[in-house]
Amino acid sequence: MTTLPSGADGPAPLRTADGRPPRVAVLVYNDCHNDARVLKECASLRAAGAEVRIIAVARDLAGYGPGLTHVGDGIELSRQREFSLRTYAPALAPLTARVAAAGRRAPAPGIATAAPTVAPAVVPDAGRTASRRPAVRLPAARLRSALVRRAADLGDRAFRSLALGHYWVLAVLDAVAWRPDVVHANDGNTLAPALAVRALTGASIVYDAHELWTRRNVRGDRWLAPHVEAAIERLGVARAAGVISVSPSIVRWLESRYALPVAPTLVRNVPPAAAPPRPEDGRLRELAGLAPDDRVIAYGGRITTSRGLEETLDALALLPEDVHLVMLGYGEETYLRTLGERADALGVAARVHRVGPVAPDEVSTALADGDVSVVHVRPTCLSYEYSLPNKLFESIRAGLPVAAADLPDIREVVTSLGVGRVFEEDEPADLAATLSSLLESPEAYRDHAHAAAPGLVWEHEADQLLALYRRVLDPAEGAR
Repeated sequence: MTTLPSGADGPAPLRTADGRPPRVAVLVYNDCHNDARVLKECASLRAAGAEVRIIAVARDLAGYGPGLTHVGDGIELSRQREFSLRTYAPALAPLTARVAAAGRRAPAPGIATAAPTVAPAVVPDAGRTASRRPAVRLPAARLRSALVRRAADLGDRAFRSLALGHYWVLAVLDAVAWRPDVVHANDGNTLAPALAVRALTGASIVYDAHELWTRRNVRGDRWLAPHVEAAIERLGVARAAGVISVSPSIVRWLESRYALPVAPTLVRNVPPAAAPPRPEDGRLRELAGLAPDDRVIAYGGRITTSRGLEETLDALALLPEDVHLVMLGYGEETYLRTLGERADALGVAARVHRVGPVAPDEVSTALADGDVSVVHVRPTCLSYEYSLPNKLFESIRAGLPVAAADLPDIREVVTSLGVGRVFEEDEPADLAATLSSLLESPEAYRDHAHAAAPGLVWEHEADQLLALYRRVLDPAEGAR
């Protein structure tokens, strides 16, 4: 991780009210290996003189085990061991593994394995005035499959809840022993331990909402969790000394929802300052095995649902044969197979290329030899509608014209800077027309992207972050 300077001599040092460097415990419920936002924030706090400890969770299978290590310039990274039934309930581990495997093999709900058996209708007696409904019997195999799937689903929910609670306990123990002045809670799933640390140590809370947590994209059949999450966020925001978020719309929503006397601080997830990459520095064509005269639609980020990839494939089918989609990122195999099947059905599989992820500080450079970037977040939840993804800023840094979904914060950036065009979110034909227009006449959009990139740098966002921390650490400064 690169240390991020602020000005020639670095940022003015952070100090507590009694004049010493503050200790900041940063809670994040992932392994923090590739969490660019958290790592940039920590680097900025460290550059301002704070002692920083990231309290994350280990992911053994990914190669990030438990223990204390260091990242960047003296930032501690304490990964808590992840929850495992083999550790805490070894007798249950084989049983749960068998149920989970059976649940994966069982057919999806709504797909019948055999025709239902229907009993013959009962002929009413002459004296009766009403008939009975036919009796319907489900085959035993289908009933067993449904029960197995239900058991596997309940087990998965229970496991996820236990794993999160396990992290909460270990994070609190670690943070309390370290005695921070500030506990920085990244997203709503770290607010509960942050509140506990505040109660036990007197530390101030900074709540960093990377998305609109209570309106994020999660399964719709959760009946208890949404109420618990809403209650925790309401209490956490009320107790927080400062609130941060990533887009103007989320800032306004939080301010209105919780009647905050001071608006949350906007800290966008933009890349750190660096020399703009040249097209010849890009890697998309090399990674995808494309010729110099092929035209490239670049996608950067996680390859998953609600990112408009299905609609981009539909649009690709309407574009000339020399236009290719190159996806820079990672995704789960199940979704990748589904996406591949769609590409096959549309006849564009040979023009779709998945080239894997690169390090966060290499994204803009890797994208630079693309011809146009597609930033298509589907508003399947309010959090997505209000999103302002870092791939938009990475694309601008790379100098690519942007074809963007017509969502409020994305539209504002794209149109105000003149770096691309927006399209109708649900119309592949409109997306195809937008891409075609940008591919045919990219020069003005590239020029605007190159002009905008120097102002869209993390160092400017870090100034806002550090100003908030100064108010949190010395409330008297906020009153001046």
